[in-house]
Amino acid sequence: MNDSSNDSAARAVVITGGGTGIGRATARAYADGGDRVLVVGRTARTLAETADGHPGISCLVADVCAPDTPELIVKTAMAGFGRIDVLVNNASSGTPAPLERLDRQAALDGLAVNLLAPMMLTRQAIPALAETRGTVVNISSAGSLGRRAWPTFSVYGASKVALDFLTRTWAVELAPLGIRVVAVAPGVVATGMGVRAGATPEDYAAFLEWMTTVTPLRRVGRPEEIAWWVRQLTAPEASFATGIVLAVDGGASVT
Repeated sequence: MNDSSNDSAARAVVITGGGTGIGRATARAYADGGDRVLVVGRTARTLAETADGHPGISCLVADVCAPDTPELIVKTAMAGFGRIDVLVNNASSGTPAPLERLDRQAALDGLAVNLLAPMMLTRQAIPALAETRGTVVNISSAGSLGRRAWPTFSVYGASKVALDFLTRTWAVELAPLGIRVVAVAPGVVATGMGVRAGATPEDYAAFLEWMTTVTPLRRVGRPEEIAWWVRQLTAPEASFATGIVLAVDGGASVT
């Protein structure tokens, strides 16, 4: 059984946080499959690097936390593509800090990117997604699954737990409109995010090496592997799946 969102050879895909890492790999994966992609991010240079060599990728420089950005993203996608088939809420931010050194503004900023922005953008995109019987993919984190603790990443982890809850709740709320909502929860993936969060390159490399010792598959993930799963969950064959949070973490979350 096929969704009408996949009736067209070229679907329209919106990806936030598309300038680096998983967002970049996912945008390129969709574009390589013949889909049209709008990547959204704050840095023109990194978005241009994502689109380089991929004519199916368009760029929109915008802050996902700004109040008018959800409307801007949807209007830009509709003007360029005439439809939205897939929305990937990928943009995220995490600054490590133990509770006693938690900064109020940093906490608010993290919640704005990781939680409020997906809420507002998904709400804005509902009419377009209903037209195509489209799919929302929330990028969560395997580090916040189950009963796991995550010292120094309390705000980031809490926001991802909340995103998982929203995934399940939106799946039920939006099912009557034909919209599916799923989440992919990556484990540690070599994206450079640790350096962008403030770690030194040496410390980040040491962390990645340590993760290979505690991950059953004895390695960290690659952005392209997460992108593959995002595409699989939005394929026609996945049309009966909604409300799921899929861990892609080399088995780290079950040990």
